[in-house]
Amino acid sequence: MDTKLAVFQQKEIRKTIHENEWWFSINDIIVALTDSQDPAQYFKRMKTRDSELKALTDKGGVQFVPPLRLALKTTGGIQKTYCWNTEGIFRLIQSIPSPKAEPFKRWLAKVGYERVQEIEDPELATKRTRALYIAKGYSDGWIEKRMRGIAIRDELTDEWKERGIKEQIEYGILTAEISKATFGMSPSQYKEYKNLKRENLRDHMTDLELIFSMLGEKATTEITQANDSDGFPYLRKDAIEGGTIAGDAKKALEKKTGKSISTKENYLEQPETQKQVK
Repeated sequence: MDTKLAVFQQKEIRKTIHENEWWFSINDIIVALTDSQDPAQYFKRMKTRDSELKALTDKGGVQFVPPLRLALKTTGGIQKTYCWNTEGIFRLIQSIPSPKAEPFKRWLAKVGYERVQEIEDPELATKRTRALYIAKGYSDGWIEKRMRGIAIRDELTDEWKERGIKEQIEYGILTAEISKATFGMSPSQYKEYKNLKRENLRDHMTDLELIFSMLGEKATTEITQANDSDGFPYLRKDAIEGGTIAGDAKKALEKKTGKSISTKENYLEQPETQKQVK
């Protein structure tokens, strides 16, 4: 599983590698092109209006494979959502009456080409992720922490997968246990605290929030390996213990500085670099 974020006209679109090609979240694309608040319902209405699209999404066709429910990473864990490959997405947007359709086609063709490059040189994927954060107004120091956090998160989820975690709800519960022990809030509660909706929670964390997120997840990985834990109940215990280590360190720093680590601050309106200037 290799979930990435692409950005089209300031809209984030999740994509993942399946059988050596990019597959894109259908819901994210509908939101990017229509600003729909309920992309799942919009997709259903599209299929009602377009019988050919319905047939393709149900069974595929000569040049098309049908959409697949693929696992995508979110701040709450791993969730399965309908995705379609490049050819399918080109067909999908034919049924979306949007002035953004043509520029989106050009964007999609470019993204597909970039995947070919990334297969030949995997470092390009990391470079493009870094460039994306720079373009969105993040500082070099923040980006270093965010990129390291992604690597630590991947290491932990790989460990969970090898030790028996298969269902998305289990990933979500384990992630929530670490977050609750570290910050006193689950990821969904934290997003509400920061006034976020579909945005990625960690893209709106401060340096210290990222650091303690990393500590909780890294500690959980180390504890799991030391215990040689296997199965959800034992991994859940490890997650609570790993999060508690980060939570205790956070409380110690808060006591010393008199400042709360968790903050309502987000970067929805003002980039991270501008907020650092204050």
